Amino acid sequence: MRKRYATVSYVLGAATARTGDEMSGPALLLAGLAVTGSAASGSALLAALTVSAAVGGPLFGVLLDRSARPGRLLAGALAGYAAGLAAVLVSLGRAPFACSVALAVLTGLLGPALAGGWTSQLPRVAAPEALPRVTAFDAMTFNVASLAGPALAGLLAGVAGAPAGAAAAIAFIVLALPSAWTLPPVRRPAPATSAASVLAGLAAGFRAVVRTRPLARATSASVVSCVGEGMLVACCPLLGAQALGGAGRGALLLSVVAASALAANATLSRFPRLLSPDTVLWCSPLVLAGALSLAATVRTAPFVVAAMVLAGIGEGPQLTALFAVRHREAPEGLRGQIFTTGASLKITAFAVGAGLAGPLAARSLPGALVTAAGFEVLAALVFAAVGAVRRAGAAAAVPSPRAAGRSRRRPS
Repeated sequence: MRKRYATVSYVLGAATARTGDEMSGPALLLAGLAVTGSAASGSALLAALTVSAAVGGPLFGVLLDRSARPGRLLAGALAGYAAGLAAVLVSLGRAPFACSVALAVLTGLLGPALAGGWTSQLPRVAAPEALPRVTAFDAMTFNVASLAGPALAGLLAGVAGAPAGAAAAIAFIVLALPSAWTLPPVRRPAPATSAASVLAGLAAGFRAVVRTRPLARATSASVVSCVGEGMLVACCPLLGAQALGGAGRGALLLSVVAASALAANATLSRFPRLLSPDTVLWCSPLVLAGALSLAATVRTAPFVVAAMVLAGIGEGPQLTALFAVRHREAPEGLRGQIFTTGASLKITAFAVGAGLAGPLAARSLPGALVTAAGFEVLAALVFAAVGAVRRAGAAAAVPSPRAAGRSRRRPS
């Protein structure tokens, strides 16, 4: 019974924190646009919030793997993230915009805690036989958060102004603190934490990601795909202005993507053997490429909504498949680092996409969307290329019997 309640607390806490996280990006994007009047400035603020995750994620993952009470460390990260968002919100319009960008960069160091930090703790709250089912619920919290977060941010921005969305995001993250604080402790003795052990842990985690072929190709493809997803999010306010009559309504398009992703995941969960996670990871970027191309070609409301539905069909199963590969391949002692490192790389790629889309969309919205579609095609090609390189390397490492005989006759 305690395990059941721990699982419920985990899912509710993760959903609440991730809803706040999904609200924070669009809310700051709209707040930056409202304060400066520039789409490029809004996307710069969003990019600043996410670009530093590449540094924060791996380090936080190592500390999480070495903590005797990882839940309390996670709660501290959530509190820091909420405080950082509040500082960014207060600085907008009151301090130079560069100061707001710098605060967003510092806040973004803790961003991976809301994604990979939660997911890495899942085996501690779920019984082994229930882990696949709870993993599906965990992935769906991202879809629910993506559905509710941008919609609430857009609604509050339209009713009470863009800062109201950011304030609500902070409130959601704070509400998740008790669930994080009460996560179970580590039952085995926690490894000693020192500068040398942290550096060794960082190296071990990166080696595991690079040398394990399924992890390497899943990580590389999902990271490239996230560049295109970041460009899509940054383009949504302009898409909303052109197709739906207002930039604030562009955030609602992200909720359409999330609803479609949730429906796609729910459908696939009923037929778990229909597609393997590895198959989903190379097919989903191609679906996203088709959605972005449709949005670039025809920007009337029905076609834009249809493009967002198609984007959700590609985006939702991709995340679930990525979690499945990580849980399947991650070594137990490196689980926290692998999840937070993967999350940080994706967040940083998302930031690159958002930052790239701002100037491109200001010149040509179709050009920005077509560029995003190109990154999705590249993601599928990267998945295939990493798999081919790994297979070739494995074949080269095993000599043929004839070659082995020649090597034995050759003097050393």
